[in-house]
Amino acid sequence: MTTTVFFHAHPDDEGSATAGSMILTSRAGHRVVLVYATGGEHGTLPADLPEGVTLAEHRRTEALASAAVTGTARVEWLGYADSGMAGWEENSHETSFHAADLEEAAGRLATVLDEEDADVLVGYDWHGGYGHPDHVKVHHVAHRAAQLAERRPRLLESTMNRDLMRSQIALATELGVEAPMDADAPMDDGNPMGLPEAEIHHQVDVSDVLDLKREALACHASQEDVQWMLAMPPQVFAAAFGAEHYAEPGRQPGMASDLPFA
Repeated sequence: MTTTVFFHAHPDDEGSATAGSMILTSRAGHRVVLVYATGGEHGTLPADLPEGVTLAEHRRTEALASAAVTGTARVEWLGYADSGMAGWEENSHETSFHAADLEEAAGRLATVLDEEDADVLVGYDWHGGYGHPDHVKVHHVAHRAAQLAERRPRLLESTMNRDLMRSQIALATELGVEAPMDADAPMDDGNPMGLPEAEIHHQVDVSDVLDLKREALACHASQEDVQWMLAMPPQVFAAAFGAEHYAEPGRQPGMASDLPFA
């Protein structure tokens, strides 16, 4: 049995990016651990939030419900605050993840890695997929934590396949469906979303568990970005979320169709 620690910036990030891989890995009899850097304090405030309940508390409840769907054995929180979007004043707040000391944050994550004797650690690509300050920080913290861990885990980086997105958007346009984004448009950091396929090493086909991935994502329904994903027609959702992609630093070029956590 292997143990994989999936490290995400905010509650719901795992739903769209790695939930299918988590489901397949846990189904195969392996241990899945999920670590959140922040509580997602700057997410969407739901209209029906109960009195006396903070958004972070509500999102923790959603995260635990999602973990039950994905078969996640343990959920941990590093305890930092959501840094908000790029350029927000919250980026520099003393409790924000973006402003956190790298060694301290990596040490917190390395503690979980050591407790779990983790075989694999999953973070994000070099620009966090789309330049969000917390996502970029996940990349750096994951790399440093992997170095600090007593047993250095294999490190993978969750990303999006930019070339696949481009072809999907072109097909949607041909069918008369308006695409919600441009794969080559500059994101928060001025770079296009994700990575080109030539820089990706693993493609995980999650189509067989897509219904469960959608269920895990729906556990985070308080968030606007999740709501528009769930509003996609089934065939569009399948095209957008039926495969999950990972880069592996140091690996020779070439993308394999495999489950790299088992």
